[in-house]
Amino acid sequence: MSVPPVGAPDQAEELRRLVAQRAATRIPAVRPRTTARVIAVTSGKGGVGKTNLSANLAVAAAALGKRVALVDLDLGLANADVVLGASPRATMAQVLSGQVGILEALTPVHGVLLLAGASGLENFANLTAPERERLRDAFGRLHERADLIVLDTGAGVSRNVIEFAAAADEVIVVTTPEPTSLVDAYATVKLLAREPETGAIRLVVNQAADRAEADRVSAGLVSVARRFLQADVDRLGYVLRDPAVGRAVCARVPFVVAESRSAAAGCVRNLAARLFNGIAGNLERPGFVERMFGFLRRGA
Repeated sequence: MSVPPVGAPDQAEELRRLVAQRAATRIPAVRPRTTARVIAVTSGKGGVGKTNLSANLAVAAAALGKRVALVDLDLGLANADVVLGASPRATMAQVLSGQVGILEALTPVHGVLLLAGASGLENFANLTAPERERLRDAFGRLHERADLIVLDTGAGVSRNVIEFAAAADEVIVVTTPEPTSLVDAYATVKLLAREPETGAIRLVVNQAADRAEADRVSAGLVSVARRFLQADVDRLGYVLRDPAVGRAVCARVPFVVAESRSAAAGCVRNLAARLFNGIAGNLERPGFVERMFGFLRRGA
């Protein structure tokens, strides 16, 4: 797998300039016949940096000129707003209850439109009929105002997580080199592969010591998935273990902004560039909203 080198300092300066320019952007106007690309970021277990990767990937994509929405779907530990240092206007729970509309709930931060998570919900499958319609309307409106929707799913392999991930156009499975993380990542791929409409499955190795370790880990998981699951998993890339990440989390600023010249930031910019340079899921299959509500109806 060929991964471009870490971004040069002039690229980092350009990223900061673009993020600053887009940070105060208002909610984008509707563009006719827009179909957003939906990417779910998931993991088999917590503690692998899934939310941090989701948030930083969204910011990096926005810096590439994309209209990006980040939706926090973690019902247990919704904290994308913490990683971004955002003060949410509202949460998913308030949208579902009808207290606010989706456009009122979106919080612009670092060039990204954030829909903060709703930790009070137990299961999307238990939504009432009015809540389902509000969820459908919310995602429909997001599709009109975004080029890319990043779904930060919950950790683990619950039906909620797998069904939302399978409904996306593409799924990024995040793992670390630790054996337990790899076992859980494999379990996630196995469940996704069982869903007939799952989009392209990508793999990101987070907290890798170096490229050699990332390549070894990703090659092993891809080989096992192909052999035992007949599942194709794309090796999207890796993010190096970097103290800059911890510093940025403590500062509540995405590390692609706060530590833009760091090795980890360069890796995430590489991931964003790879996603938008020739890699795309099968966008001819039914749309995300249709697939998602097919899952919800099935679980009702």
